[in-house]
Amino acid sequence: MRPESTEGSGGGGLRVPMAWMYAEYIADEVLRTGDLMPPTTLEYRAGRDALALTIFLSDDSAGGPRVVARMEEWRSLTAYGTCWREWVCGRLDRREAVAFEADAGTRDPDLALAGAAWRWLEETELLAPDLDAMGPAGDDPCTAGGEEGPQVWTPAWQLGLPLGHLAIHLF
Repeated sequence: MRPESTEGSGGGGLRVPMAWMYAEYIADEVLRTGDLMPPTTLEYRAGRDALALTIFLSDDSAGGPRVVARMEEWRSLTAYGTCWREWVCGRLDRREAVAFEADAGTRDPDLALAGAAWRWLEETELLAPDLDAMGPAGDDPCTAGGEEGPQVWTPAWQLGLPLGHLAIHLF
């Protein structure tokens, strides 16, 4: 639906967050292809948002990333032991600074959605197996009754990032 009036705005109507929607679509397709978990779970959402942020923030061009050509880059960005969290924060800060200087008074809708996804990943905690408590091989902390081992609350991005990384490998 178009705005009723754009008088004095220089023809600027509603801005659609196409770059973010594209990144989210690609992330969703990669995760669905991997078939690692049902798309209705919070873990799936964490994986989709982490992968979408990686896709969105790794694209510095205006034309959007080419999926096949960028897979190796996304795989290396999401790999275990990388400083992904710091990379995301730095890229979001730089993009917001550039967007603020370029278009004072109007917030970029792509950055608004990317920022919301990042806040959800940072602020939401999910219950996950405590991998640090597993100990060396053979020292299984699980009980004989088949119960799950120790679990801890962890930020959603810490579950979503390896899920996205694994889905890239399976794509």
